[in-house]
Amino acid sequence: MSRSIWKGPYVDPSLLKKVEKLKGQTNVPPIKTWARKCTIIPEFVGLSFLIYNGKKFIPIKISDEMVGHKLGEFSPTRTFNGHTPADKKAAQSTPSVGGAKATTGSSNEKK
Repeated sequence: MSRSIWKGPYVDPSLLKKVEKLKGQTNVPPIKTWARKCTIIPEFVGLSFLIYNGKKFIPIKISDEMVGHKLGEFSPTRTFNGHTPADKKAAQSTPSVGGAKATTGSSNEKK
């Protein structure tokens, strides 16, 4: 569920204060933040942020297309290593099949 329109976008007050302080400067260092739920507003465009993803800070440069999104959308918290290849799955299932054949062979000897 999205935030109600009459409340407006959520912007962390301390983050907004840092942005206003750095707005007039040249050669602005990146702003370090933990506020992943903060909405990107037009004042952030052109600034660099270091957004915490739970393990490390991800560097992000804000562009026009990012306005209206949340900061956390641009620093993923999970790494996707890909699905296991088909040949790797086959290699894992082969030993269990071999063990099943040995079991059926021993049951035939009992009869």
